[in-house]
Amino acid sequence: MPSIERIRLVCTLFLSKFITTLVRGFKLGAASVMPGQVALRLYPSLLPRLAREIKCLILIVGTNGKTTTSLLLSQMLEDSGYKVVHNSTGANLINGLVTALIEKTDFWGNIPADYTILEVDENILPLLLKDVTPSMILALNLFRDQLDRYGEIDIISRRWQNAMDHLPKNTLVVLNGDDPTLSYLGQQLSQKVLYFGLNEPELYLAEIPHAVDSIYCPSCGHLLDYQGVYLSHLGDYHCRSCGFAKGQVKLASNEWPQVLIGVYNKYNTLAAATVALELGSNLHDLKKTIGQFKAAFGRAEELVVQGKKIRILLSKNPVGLNETIRTVSSMQQLGKANVTLIILNDRIPDGTDVSWIWDVDTEVLVSMPGKTVISGDRLYDMGLRLAYSLQTQEHSSLILEENLNQAINKALELTPTGETLYIIPTYSAMLEVRQILTGKSIR
Repeated sequence: MPSIERIRLVCTLFLSKFITTLVRGFKLGAASVMPGQVALRLYPSLLPRLAREIKCLILIVGTNGKTTTSLLLSQMLEDSGYKVVHNSTGANLINGLVTALIEKTDFWGNIPADYTILEVDENILPLLLKDVTPSMILALNLFRDQLDRYGEIDIISRRWQNAMDHLPKNTLVVLNGDDPTLSYLGQQLSQKVLYFGLNEPELYLAEIPHAVDSIYCPSCGHLLDYQGVYLSHLGDYHCRSCGFAKGQVKLASNEWPQVLIGVYNKYNTLAAATVALELGSNLHDLKKTIGQFKAAFGRAEELVVQGKKIRILLSKNPVGLNETIRTVSSMQQLGKANVTLIILNDRIPDGTDVSWIWDVDTEVLVSMPGKTVISGDRLYDMGLRLAYSLQTQEHSSLILEENLNQAINKALELTPTGETLYIIPTYSAMLEVRQILTGKSIR
């Protein structure tokens, strides 16, 4: 006779799966959070219960790049013949993780997969590690992001270390060696640690950007000596005071192909490849997967609307927006009538404090020829920031439009045939943009 605990589990899973079917069937949303939220109310210990059924759990954390990296790693493993469970919707809080696991379980709580890859919000990693024991943790970077929610990066790093200290010694931790905070974290852990990073000095920035978070030695506090930086504070460095230096990377970045645009995607590619190789994937197969990989929604995703190409480049913090501007600048052709649409929202998924835009090097954006259309909940904040970036008082290159539909239409109208419209939204804005662009028409 089934135990009460087993009956409770089956009923919880059945109800959660029914909610998913209902929500998606009536097109009420993605059902990426609610089923897990309901399940946790009915069965509070469901997460550790499901985690016991996972063969190999891989957690991916970091400020930027989690969605792209987890999707790429998932594709690499699937192309290698493995069955993979992955929270592909990007819902990375506890309720979202539980929802993703429930969707792939049978009614008895079994998860028939070789690997489970979970993209995890950096702030909940310590909480998650109380309930699950991963086989691997992949940490991509740490940047300032939504300070109203997370706090400074050194606080997050200490929380991560305290949580990882209790993991088994055979847990593999893969870290970005170009990030001083993560490199130092790896040197404090007793678990096996691997590093990834770039070895391409030709990609160094001309100077350290304004939006940097960690240029002081995490060991002694002395100013780090940088040979060069690739992105924000990520680069080649050492400390002249105590000898601290970046971890030895496993792969040579210049030997790997890149399909997705941007230096940040080089890091995402190396991160996924480092883990996949450690899991036994074939080098040739990995490079083939990379060559055929398509961007996740909003992450350098390319659409065609009204016969014109559109690239959506999610940017939600200073480092992300700086790199997006750098990427757009390198893609745009000088002398062309280039058009960029930038959308700034301040909703809960974005972070309610938008003061971070003053840490962005927007001078590069406004120096490009063409027009910049501005929209979003805080379009006037962004408009003011861009106006201050102009070298002259001529503001004709800036177009402010409160209505997002009309802003998209205006940007498309200004984009010449054969050119690409670059849309730079915060997270909630990205969801709105995609809903408009992938609908039957643009109103």
